[in-house]
Amino acid sequence: MQLPRLTRYLPILDWARSYDRDTATSDLVAAVIVTIMLIPQSLAYALLAGLPAEMGLYASILPLVAYAIFGTSRALAVGPVAVVSLMTAAAIGQLGLSDPAQIALAAITLAFISGVFLVAIGVLRLGFLANFLSHPVIAGFITASGVLIAASQLKHIFGISAEGHTLLDLVGSLIAHLPETNFITLAIGLAATAFLFWVRKGLKPLLRKMGLGPRMADILAKAGPVAAVAVTTLLTWGLGLNQMGVKVVGEVPMGLPPLSAPSFDLTMWKTLLMPAILISIIGFVESVSVAQTLAAKRRQRIDPDQELIGLGASNIGSALSGGFPVTGGFSRSVVNFDAGAETPAAGAYTAVGIGLATLVLTPLLFFLPKATLAATIIVAVLSLVDFSILKKTWTYSKVDFTAVSATIVLTLLVGVEVGVSAGVLLSILLHLYKTSKPHVAEVGLVPGTHHFRNVLRHDVETLPGVLTLRVDESLYFVNARFLEEYVLTRVAQCQNLRHVVLMFPAVNEVDMSALETLEEINRRLSEQGITLHLTEVKGPVMDRLKRSHFLHELSGQVFLSQYEAWCALKPDASHGTEQESLAAQ
Repeated sequence: MQLPRLTRYLPILDWARSYDRDTATSDLVAAVIVTIMLIPQSLAYALLAGLPAEMGLYASILPLVAYAIFGTSRALAVGPVAVVSLMTAAAIGQLGLSDPAQIALAAITLAFISGVFLVAIGVLRLGFLANFLSHPVIAGFITASGVLIAASQLKHIFGISAEGHTLLDLVGSLIAHLPETNFITLAIGLAATAFLFWVRKGLKPLLRKMGLGPRMADILAKAGPVAAVAVTTLLTWGLGLNQMGVKVVGEVPMGLPPLSAPSFDLTMWKTLLMPAILISIIGFVESVSVAQTLAAKRRQRIDPDQELIGLGASNIGSALSGGFPVTGGFSRSVVNFDAGAETPAAGAYTAVGIGLATLVLTPLLFFLPKATLAATIIVAVLSLVDFSILKKTWTYSKVDFTAVSATIVLTLLVGVEVGVSAGVLLSILLHLYKTSKPHVAEVGLVPGTHHFRNVLRHDVETLPGVLTLRVDESLYFVNARFLEEYVLTRVAQCQNLRHVVLMFPAVNEVDMSALETLEEINRRLSEQGITLHLTEVKGPVMDRLKRSHFLHELSGQVFLSQYEAWCALKPDASHGTEQESLAAQ
């Protein structure tokens, strides 16, 4: 295999050639900051997924190394994220398992299926499939998921039991168990939440006022969750709060991730296949949007299809090391970028840092209150909640508003998989409905110019006996019949009509159904003594029309521009042509 082809599948061969000491220093500094941020996040997201805390750490080691080898983004930080963790919990919940070992095996299997799917569509260069998830649907889904995630963590803040995968179930369960509130746990949870909210905006300016440099102030501000973890863990240990009903993480196995393998039980695979596909697509869309944004700031580029392979390899790595599904995280990627990460090696260094944490720090996590981890999750996900998308889409596009609102409502009331699936399906159906009735405008010449505009919007000139219709949509099986009916209806409304001109400046595609429709329009008009012309047909469309009999049977001409057609079809022009013809005879 040639080197360029190897570089396409192994981007590490590209950036590693110019790797030097300065780059390594930048990557190491970024890795230290991200490691500090990732340790509490990893533990928290494992809790959110309903898994043992150590699985969050395991999912933050080998996946980062895999992405460093196969990924193309220089700043993307891979690991557990809130939305994917919630979807993981929902997917495993469908299996109805109660054995912790079986639940962990299901999470490993889910990561493996997701990884295989991502690698497969990456190798086949099918990254465009993610385009079926429109941005408004993604925004609505993430907003609803953020609300669900925050609601699901309230049980840890109050120190009570609560179950449910929908907002109504969660709220009902929380209210039912509210009398069981452990007030010490509540105090820890509220204090940690308030502190973390303050840290996000208030700590860095305070440190700057105290004379610290911007880099050190930023590092200490990012270490806010670690401070919350350390302080609440020490308080719980020192005061014996775990004996007063405060739920703690408990024993976390010390050591590097064990080698693991997914289950190949067909029943489990059938249940997890669709959730794995949804997790893969949601994770890829979230990840690639972050990667593209950060790459653009440094005038770099990423390869979306190779990103699929990189994320797929990361998930397979997670499955082989006792983890669960991962993707590129928004907040930690931005931190990685701002901290100066130059190459994906920063992720590999972060993996080393997390690995050291599993060797050294895990015994210290025994007394870590679950309320602190819940506070970490709540503060992180509430920044994702953005109901302004409803106002924006209502103002701009009622179609998008319908898709967004349906996604939010169904995600909250039915569940994450139904919500995102319905959003995708509704977006496609609404798009088909919208394009089934393309905008068709009668146009005329703007006086003194060569431009043609809608007769209903502008003061334009029209030619007697000539009807010019501009088609503002590609023509395919969904809207072909509409165009035929529209043209014939307008023809029936016109008196003394001699020519119909179809303007195609916005037509990028004419499929077989639409071609048959054009042939039928041509035939019907010819029977009425009306000539059909086309103008401004794009090259690729013309190439396909030339492969059919349509152009040979067309009663009129294909003009390069609408103005050319205007000049040719003017009554005085046709009169002049007739005189020239008589003179020639």
